[in-house]
Amino acid sequence: MTRRGHHMDKMQTPFRITNGFDVDYPDLLTSVDVNRPKSLLSRCPVANVTPLKTLTGFGSAGEVFVKDERFRTGVGSFKALGTAYVIAHTAQNADQRGITCVTASVCNHGISVATGAWAFDAQAVIFLSHQVPKGFSACLEEHGAKVVFAGYDYAQSLEAAKKVAEENGWTLLSDTSWDSYWEKPRRLMEGYFVAAAETAVQIPEPPKHILLQSGVGGLFCAAAAYFTKICGDGPKIIVAEPNAAVALYQSIENGKLNTADGPESSMGRLNCKTPSLIALNGPARDADTFLLISDTEVDAAPPVLQEQNLKTSPYAGVPMAALYHGIEGIGAPLLVLCFVSEQVA
Repeated sequence: MTRRGHHMDKMQTPFRITNGFDVDYPDLLTSVDVNRPKSLLSRCPVANVTPLKTLTGFGSAGEVFVKDERFRTGVGSFKALGTAYVIAHTAQNADQRGITCVTASVCNHGISVATGAWAFDAQAVIFLSHQVPKGFSACLEEHGAKVVFAGYDYAQSLEAAKKVAEENGWTLLSDTSWDSYWEKPRRLMEGYFVAAAETAVQIPEPPKHILLQSGVGGLFCAAAAYFTKICGDGPKIIVAEPNAAVALYQSIENGKLNTADGPESSMGRLNCKTPSLIALNGPARDADTFLLISDTEVDAAPPVLQEQNLKTSPYAGVPMAALYHGIEGIGAPLLVLCFVSEQVA
């Protein structure tokens, strides 16, 4: 396989040596402690450890390791770790049967909330916008959730979920955060430490580069924080996001939370226009490079991944797509860590 050498916009973070850019933003790294989420998640009846696989043909020398999150707890996504941990944490000092978790979703987060609620005998109510395919509601209902359609887009469905949670005293479990809501999203991201900790045990030596997709920032922030803690400044950490949704890129560039404009991206769950508030300081402090990748560039990766038994979506294949086309500064010796973050039918 030859590397394509496409041009991708790239930015070195100006905050790498200044420990973030806004001390008023809540920080995930107040305690990088994997023991508590591991302990609570071990109580989940479908808890499992996902494999680390080797990917070939994505570089002229060295190895590419991929943490395969496609079958995490039977949900099909790393997101199961975060939601199950928050629900278990909420339920540990209460009668879980009295807990109702409510959220808005477009896919994986909703399934994870539904499955986590089922695992810990709680209830789940998932709000979907009218842009979400109707067939997705049946999938959520199969996982025991009640589904409510509200609003034209995700933002409107989230507002509806927030309102119902407040009116009924339910637990709002969003995977993004804002000024008045960050405690549960931070705990949700702490659940992702478990995937990073598993990887650190599985990989034969510390990676030279860690390349992750962004979204609102949860997986990237948790993995970067964990590996920064155990490896220091050793690995070079790169975050990739769609050039149609430059939420993190522009926020880092401007030094403050930024909502991006742009068309819809085929990368689906990476089509995030506003980053999670608590994810900003982590990438600002821990990442070395931010790069933007186009839908066309990403489309090349899933078929190649499928050939290596890593069938996934364009969204989950973003790190490998960037590597496939070649990233300036990543050369031999190559020891790269990526995450395949979701299963696709």
